[in-house]
Amino acid sequence: MAVFDTPEEAFGVLRPVCVQLTRTQTVESVEQLRAQLRTVSDAALQELQQYILFPLRFALRTPGPKRERVVQSVVECLTAVLSSTCVKEQELLQELFSELSGCLYSPHAQKPAAVSEELKLAVIRGLGTLMHSAYGDIVLTFYGPSVLPRLGFAVSLLLGLAEQEKSKQMKTAALDCLQVLLLQCECDDHPRSLSELEQEQLGDLFASFLPGVSTALTRIITGDFKQGHGVVVASLKIFYKTVGFVMADEQLRRIPKVQEKPAVEPRVAKLMVHREAGWVKNTGDKLAVLIQKITECVSVHPHWKARRELVELVETLLLQCGRSLVASAGPLLTALVGLLNDESPEVQAQCSHVLRRFADRKVVVGSRAFADILSENLHSLATSLPRLMNSQDDQGKFSTLSLLLGYLKLLGPRVNFVLNSAAHLQRLSKALIQVLELNVADVKIVEERRWDSGHLRASAETAATRPRSRVQRRYFRFFTDERVFLLLRQVCQLLGFYGNLYLLVDHFMDLYHESMAYRKQAAMILNELVAGAAGLDVENLHEKHAKTSPEELREIVTTLLEEYTSQENWYLVTCIDTEEMGEELTMKQAGLQAITSGAHTCQVVSFPAFSKPSPTICSMNSNIWQICIQLEGIGHFASALGTDFRLLLMSALYPVLEKAGDQSLLISQAATSAMMDICHACGYDSLQHLINQNSDYLVNGISLNLRHLSLHPHTPKVLEVMLRNSDASLLPLVADVVQDVLAALDQFYDKRATSFVSVLHALLVALAQWFPDTGDVGQLQEQRGGEEGSHLSPRPAALQKGLGSTTTAEDIEQFLLNYLKQKDVAEGNVSDCDEEEERVDPPQVDENDTGPQVEPPPPLHIQIATAVTERCVHLLSDKSLQIRLKVLDVLDLCVLVLQSHRNQLLPLAHRAWPPLVHRLTNDDPLAVLRAFKVLQTLGGTCGDFLRNRFCKDVLPKLAGALASQASASARAGPVYSHTLAFKLQLAVLQGLGPLCERLDLGEGDLNKVADACLIYLNAKQPVKLQEAARRVFLHLMKVDPDCTWFLLHELYCPERFTPPHPSLHPVRLRGASGQQNPYAANVLLLLRQLQCSEPTPPPADGELTPPRPKAVAAAKTAKVD
Repeated sequence: MAVFDTPEEAFGVLRPVCVQLTRTQTVESVEQLRAQLRTVSDAALQELQQYILFPLRFALRTPGPKRERVVQSVVECLTAVLSSTCVKEQELLQELFSELSGCLYSPHAQKPAAVSEELKLAVIRGLGTLMHSAYGDIVLTFYGPSVLPRLGFAVSLLLGLAEQEKSKQMKTAALDCLQVLLLQCECDDHPRSLSELEQEQLGDLFASFLPGVSTALTRIITGDFKQGHGVVVASLKIFYKTVGFVMADEQLRRIPKVQEKPAVEPRVAKLMVHREAGWVKNTGDKLAVLIQKITECVSVHPHWKARRELVELVETLLLQCGRSLVASAGPLLTALVGLLNDESPEVQAQCSHVLRRFADRKVVVGSRAFADILSENLHSLATSLPRLMNSQDDQGKFSTLSLLLGYLKLLGPRVNFVLNSAAHLQRLSKALIQVLELNVADVKIVEERRWDSGHLRASAETAATRPRSRVQRRYFRFFTDERVFLLLRQVCQLLGFYGNLYLLVDHFMDLYHESMAYRKQAAMILNELVAGAAGLDVENLHEKHAKTSPEELREIVTTLLEEYTSQENWYLVTCIDTEEMGEELTMKQAGLQAITSGAHTCQVVSFPAFSKPSPTICSMNSNIWQICIQLEGIGHFASALGTDFRLLLMSALYPVLEKAGDQSLLISQAATSAMMDICHACGYDSLQHLINQNSDYLVNGISLNLRHLSLHPHTPKVLEVMLRNSDASLLPLVADVVQDVLAALDQFYDKRATSFVSVLHALLVALAQWFPDTGDVGQLQEQRGGEEGSHLSPRPAALQKGLGSTTTAEDIEQFLLNYLKQKDVAEGNVSDCDEEEERVDPPQVDENDTGPQVEPPPPLHIQIATAVTERCVHLLSDKSLQIRLKVLDVLDLCVLVLQSHRNQLLPLAHRAWPPLVHRLTNDDPLAVLRAFKVLQTLGGTCGDFLRNRFCKDVLPKLAGALASQASASARAGPVYSHTLAFKLQLAVLQGLGPLCERLDLGEGDLNKVADACLIYLNAKQPVKLQEAARRVFLHLMKVDPDCTWFLLHELYCPERFTPPHPSLHPVRLRGASGQQNPYAANVLLLLRQLQCSEPTPPPADGELTPPRPKAVAAAKTAKVD
């Protein structure tokens, strides 16, 4: 903190050290002066400024060699004084400037002195502090013609340090000082705002330095990247600020043609520059070479801050020096548009801001010179684009397309001048077609099939949350980077937005028809052209540009829609399935008549005769992608037209629904996405709303096309998609169509059964969802679950009552008598059995009943399910395994729908039983699995009606199959779990238990089931089969727990049973009790669960649980014998 605030006190303190420094120039003297300066206030220092500076300047001006350490200390002390005071005299400013600059110059060697980096850094900081300390207008008076040699010397000195020094700190300090000398300092109020006259005078002065400054800075900027981005950023800033100031169009416009002779020495007058037109043109041409080097180098600089500063350079030079640097406009604009898609978000944002500013000021569109340069660059790029797309890697393609995109954005409506050139349009289109070629060699494309019926609904939910700009993932032949595809889409969208849409659509439609090799690429481009013409996802930099009118856009969309959905482009071979191929080829026979309703009017399309087709994987993949791209285009068209697309729904919705039911996963996904785009564009809430609102048109089309099924083989798919995406309100409308489908199935069962059965499956799935049966569905699902932890049924009261801690002979006798009585009643050996039967109350007669009542007809969905079941009975014996599997699925659903209407279900079950038994006992394992699933459903709904049939026709063969396969599964390794035989065993074991429980099988049949499943309790069996077998016995425990207990102990007896009374003989069971018994673990687990299900408290130590009734009966028999 300052102690001396007045000049008098400060003078008294500073005088001795100043005198000492004047006498002896040493580091110690300088340090003493610096120490005393810290005790003096700034106001007192300002008053004593020249007195304090005298010994310091004297030390610098003393002739002869000086010690660097002393010079450095003096310069640092001088800098400290200047940082606290202001220089108010021009002469003092010039002298100090010369003295500080001379510290780094060797007069004998005529070059910068070889001094230490510390001294250089001190001098650089001193010069900067000196210029900042200049008071008011003193700094402007300093920049006169007379100071030109001194200033030029300092500028060249700083440029040399910035270029030659290795230290980044030194480079940065030199460049910062250079900014201050060139009045580019970013400090507040330094310098103040300049008048026009002052700007011209400074411009003339700095013009003398421009060649040297620009050349040296270019060498620094284009130097090694290792010097750091900070040096490059600072050099770029000095370059564009200096050039922008000297070559500013506003200044040059006011420069007179004849220069007044300055009142300076002749040698100084030679250094002065007159910025007349010739000098401007000559300098602009030379600067163009430097700017070209700078833009090429910095555009690929690894640091984003350097690239962002390049954007600032482009903005400054084009806005301030557009006329004087017209020769540099090409490289500058190329650099700008090349950075438009930079990997750095900061650079992208800055580029977008600059482009928007250029558009607002009409820098390009309003300047014929710039527009011509850009047009010429675009011509040149379009000419070389095919070669570049063929030879460059992904990064090169990305850079080239970024350049093309930037040109289109800057040119805006002027892009038509290039497109009107047929040669350049041809080159541009061929390049786009070439680079967009898809890779169709992947077999996964044709392999991906839609198997599950719930796919469409899931796809719709996914598409609802998907942004419109996202498309299906594609694999291209000439690039793998997704950014390249994104750029290609943006290029096509901009062409559609700014270009002549009719011209572009006609041109690419010609390419679409020219060759099958171009068709997919041309369709992708056409889709994006329409999206761009509608302004979707397009950044419009030219506000006054008029978009394509809705009428013109609708006319173009109508044309494209007709082309896409035409027979030759819509029905392509996408699989090698016999029926599917037959459907596709039927559409291409000679003289084909396409008869459809609504917009699908009668039209005749002639094709050459086709021989037996042999499609390849590549051709089918290509067809799949073509259909997907065309479906994607329909979605784009809907988004482009908005609610106007409702006028085209009659011609678009039906074909899209056809493809939504396609077996190819990619096609189905694309069609569902297109339907969601249609929903959003036309204002529908969901796919269900879309289908319900247009169901009358769709149903009419289906009905008409079913009459000509050979010409419209895809008609069932439309109904299938409608059923999967609608609700019960659709049923009355499609009831007649369902009858038409059943009639067509009766007629074409040998040719098109697959597609019809798929429709019936969708119909029954819909009926099960629309009309759920709340009564038995839950029970049936619980039956199918078969969880191992299910609770056992309550035990009979006689068994729940356990024996006390003391058992008497009377208790045992009464227990046996009760058991024999129950056994006689069960066998029917009693005379009063009629009295024990449940009394049935006679039905009450309604007094108001006047006559016999006629049973009302069943509901509509029951009638439909009944009709479908009748067809399924006939198709169960079809020769095609695929159809049999589908029919079994449909039959399973029919049983679920009809389960609450037994009058319809039981006769149909009776008719379906013989072919179902054949499927269960003599068919492919896959069919056996499906048939067993149907059997489970029937067992859960028909119950007693099915018991005798099951026990007679099915159970013996199922038990035999389980027994015969047990040895194979016990010996098999871990791979066996992936075989079809294992899956069949597992399915039967999982279903037998619930089936036995629901059918309430008798003792003999239960013994058959138990005997077949006991072997699967062996520890050598696969784990899953053991678990399934345990679940079977858990269900058997519910039906007959005593028999199950006895069977398990016959298999493995964990302990010996002691009779509860000495009069009884010991009970001996056949089950081995050794530890090596392979059944021990599973039997113990089952017995533990059986024991836990009883509420009886555990017996006392040394006592055993009383034996089950059958065990006791066996003991009695043994005693009698």
